[in-house]
Amino acid sequence: MADGQAAGALLPLPPHEVRDLPPLTLPFWKLTGPGAVLVGLSIGAGEIVVWPNHVAKYGCGIVWAAVLGVFLQLWINYEVGRWTIATGETVFTGFARLWRGFVPVFVLLTVAGWLAPGWARVSGTALKALLVGPQGFGSDSFWTGVTFALVALVLFGPKSVYNSVEKTISALVVLIVVGLLVVAFRIGTASDWGELARGMVNFGYKPEAMSIKDLFSAIVFAGAGGTANLFYTFYLRDKQIGMGGHVPKLLNPLRGRQETMPTTGYTFADTADNRRHFGQWFRYVVLDQSLYFWLLNTFTILLFIFGAQAALHRQGIVPKSGQLIYDQAAILGQMWGTFGTKLFLLVGVATLFSTQLALVDGVSRSLSDMIYTNLRAAQRHSLGWWYGIIACAWMVIGFWITVIMERRQVTDLGFLFNAGYMGGFAMAVYVPLQLYLNLRHLPAAARPKPLNIAMMAICVVVYCGFALFCVLTELGVIAG
Repeated sequence: MADGQAAGALLPLPPHEVRDLPPLTLPFWKLTGPGAVLVGLSIGAGEIVVWPNHVAKYGCGIVWAAVLGVFLQLWINYEVGRWTIATGETVFTGFARLWRGFVPVFVLLTVAGWLAPGWARVSGTALKALLVGPQGFGSDSFWTGVTFALVALVLFGPKSVYNSVEKTISALVVLIVVGLLVVAFRIGTASDWGELARGMVNFGYKPEAMSIKDLFSAIVFAGAGGTANLFYTFYLRDKQIGMGGHVPKLLNPLRGRQETMPTTGYTFADTADNRRHFGQWFRYVVLDQSLYFWLLNTFTILLFIFGAQAALHRQGIVPKSGQLIYDQAAILGQMWGTFGTKLFLLVGVATLFSTQLALVDGVSRSLSDMIYTNLRAAQRHSLGWWYGIIACAWMVIGFWITVIMERRQVTDLGFLFNAGYMGGFAMAVYVPLQLYLNLRHLPAAARPKPLNIAMMAICVVVYCGFALFCVLTELGVIAG
């Protein structure tokens, strides 16, 4: 564990305390939740805005990239889960064990990737369209403020932050899936299904008009993307999965006093019981991510793409920036009356609000964890206190950025594409770090096996390769 120049103001991290891994005693369905929350985050602006926008322009020939994006992130999430169940520690603390300078690096990556609230603005405009129509009462900023107020109600109403987020997002995911199925079977044709199927196996195809930057952003946006995949570490801890069973849950700072949170985690001795328990917990992670993140997320993104193919691309309609949700809803209204319009807008609100909620929660957890764990002065307050302060500040700042965006007529779509672009560079940083961390700093029984190593190596090549290509393109070294 090397400390660099950035370590001066940071607390030293003590070695892992040795503890036995708790056994897995409950059936999978009683522990379900972390994967569902990550799906609620993943089924967001990328699925309902970015990918449908690309399909409206280029058709289904690029669908392979969406399927690939989700599949690659599945293996990343396995490794995030591996670290957390084996140590009870967040991956951000794990990265800080490699080099203390990674603390400010990941603070910067988190802020840069998610500060511009394009996701919040489309959530607000979708709610406005659903309730009063796109030209109805209130500015887009006003309705974005309404959605932030609803986020605050979910986060700071119940005592347990995670339980409130899990229940809300799980309900929204059910609504999204049911609504999408109804829409797909109402408007789709056999030809549309055929186009979708051919696009899934059209590996490597890129329309000439599509830049590498846009392709990179789209692959990142298929799934959670950016630092959002790392939020899984918090969901596992608060669900008391693996060594997370030794860590108190994050409590609402307005509803109860937070127990003293350990800043670092644990390791386990190489015993038969611990090896068996780790195998049980890791199988839980594999099942949780395979069912929810991979299968459900792939299914929903394909349904969103299918809707764009049937409602937009087949009719030669390319929506103006920021109007994709309205245009799809209007076309459904032409086919199906007011019910079709309201149904798609309801799906849009549920999709975008689930992302908005999960991002405010995940960003606040990430920043508060890094601050509380690494700064001595920060430990004068509880982790819950820091979470509350950061979440409130994030929502206030997001609201005012939205006000400025609207006054200057900046569209949400550009901010979303840039978020995907920045997220891709973040993944080029942390994907190789996660593999190295798990290979070097976990007990032998918990380290990745050859298949996981090979898949993570492919992820490293994809994300680092794309990032390097984009940098060279931006510098004008090669054509994009």
